[in-house]
Amino acid sequence: MQRIFHIVERGAWALAESAGEYRPDSLLTDGFVHFSFADQVADTANLLFADAVNICVVEFDPERSGLTVVLEDSYGSGTQFPHVYGPIPTSAAVAVYDLDKDADGRYRFSPGAGDAAAPA
Repeated sequence: MQRIFHIVERGAWALAESAGEYRPDSLLTDGFVHFSFADQVADTANLLFADAVNICVVEFDPERSGLTVVLEDSYGSGTQFPHVYGPIPTSAAVAVYDLDKDADGRYRFSPGAGDAAAPA
């Protein structure tokens, strides 16, 4: 399984790291945590987080962390996204990336481009 990515507000991620576990609101509302593959991150950020400030992208390696990932097309878009049905141990994170906008004000994302920090 390829690596999966989650867009989150930095403060929320910091709180999760302190607790050792990440439980976003989507666990209650949708029953799972939304993730993207690397090539889906920018489109997801531009669609759902266009006006957000101070967000980052957390990278997870499902094979290393033991996360069970389910691929689903939840919105009938013809595109499958990775989901995890349960809380996420923050120890499963392998990198945290800045999410920057380009000159046109749109998010861009390319993991491994030197903008990652090791998780705390």
